[in-house]
Amino acid sequence: MIAPTVFARQARAGGAALVTVMFVLIAVLIVAVSAATAALNAEKSARNERDRHIALQAAEAALADAERDIAALDPASARAAMFAPGSVLGFVDGCGQRADDPSLGLCSRVEAPGVPAWIGAALADGGDGVPYGSFTGALMPTGAGTLPARPPQYIIELMPFPRAGEDASEPVTNFYRVTAIGFGSRDATRVVLQSFYRKPTPSAGAAP
Repeated sequence: MIAPTVFARQARAGGAALVTVMFVLIAVLIVAVSAATAALNAEKSARNERDRHIALQAAEAALADAERDIAALDPASARAAMFAPGSVLGFVDGCGQRADDPSLGLCSRVEAPGVPAWIGAALADGGDGVPYGSFTGALMPTGAGTLPARPPQYIIELMPFPRAGEDASEPVTNFYRVTAIGFGSRDATRVVLQSFYRKPTPSAGAAP
């Protein structure tokens, strides 16, 4: 006959084993959840980085498109007249905003303490800027897969570029500040880039 104390010891041993197994299972579950969370975060981070690169490349493309715009591919166009040597034609406060206006996206310089046009422009909202290819005919596929959600845009500000002995109030050479915004495959992903461009003129020689 087995003594009652033997059954008691076996019950206690079984209970301790069950608790140990439960702790082991909980530890395994915690490790598994942590690993899954880390994997999801890494995938999300990689997706965000890829999306940022898409927006960055779109913004860079917009800067290049703006330079082609300034270079005036069609010298006989109304747009080309805006970038004629020494011209201030078309550069207005608030930037030209009508899509059918040759002065679209052209902004006059705002003197301090005013807000510069590139800060006040509603580029992210689709206003004020020149959509990619509007004046150059360039095309950029958008809206699917790893393509930008929508075309990038840019604005061009006329900037002073006086040289020694010249009147700072008289623009004798064409110097511009270009601000571009690019979008990722998600519209919320945006990259803004800026560059300065001096257009070569017969008197100014080649741009540096």
